[in-house]
Amino acid sequence: MQRNSPLSYLEPLDDRSRGTAVLEALAEMVERAGLKVGDRLPPEILLARQLGVGRSTIREALNRWEGVGLIRRKRGVGTYLAARLPRSDGPVPVMVRLEGEGILRLLEVRRALEIEVVRLAAERASAAQRAEIGRLCDALLAVVDARSDYRQADQAFHGAIYEASGNSFFVEILTRLDEAFEKSADSPFRPSAFGLKSFPLHRDLADGIMRGDADQAVAAVTSIIDTVEHEVRQIIAAGPRDPV
Repeated sequence: MQRNSPLSYLEPLDDRSRGTAVLEALAEMVERAGLKVGDRLPPEILLARQLGVGRSTIREALNRWEGVGLIRRKRGVGTYLAARLPRSDGPVPVMVRLEGEGILRLLEVRRALEIEVVRLAAERASAAQRAEIGRLCDALLAVVDARSDYRQADQAFHGAIYEASGNSFFVEILTRLDEAFEKSADSPFRPSAFGLKSFPLHRDLADGIMRGDADQAVAAVTSIIDTVEHEVRQIIAAGPRDPV
């Protein structure tokens, strides 16, 4: 039996939101049309026309999906589904589940890379690099304590560790991972609302590198990733909560 076009499952939106309205509509289209991993999505211009929104709005939504690893774009060919979308039933908004599962995929990669990076940093860092890592840890924890947006301070701290590893490939790969997942203002995973429980462990990480204790550094970064993963799974299961 011939399958209906995915576009037939889209209707114009009353609210021309650049946020969850478009994302929810696209997720529902994928589910109702029965699209599988590897299937091609309709072109941006047709999605925009069917939903009654601007093409830039569709591009912004698809950029967000690409950031969490849900789609893959092939230049001149099209956009393809790259991961399974969770079903839209249940109390948790579908975009929360999509972003959460995207973070879990990124964490799998980060776990493998960061364990080796912090081990090398503990072994190879110069005295100046160890001091800078300690200073940046102090600055990061101060930002977190103030409940401010910690993204820039967090990137600076981890970037100093990447540099101290002495391997420029780690710097490039992990920096790209940092940039791969841009959280929107309404995301429960945005800075200042997510990941706060992991930050006290950053002190153990910095101390391990500063002392040249590779085992402590590896144990600390493993605990950091474990804590973030646990929080992601809690949000996916129960929905976002305000930080305490």
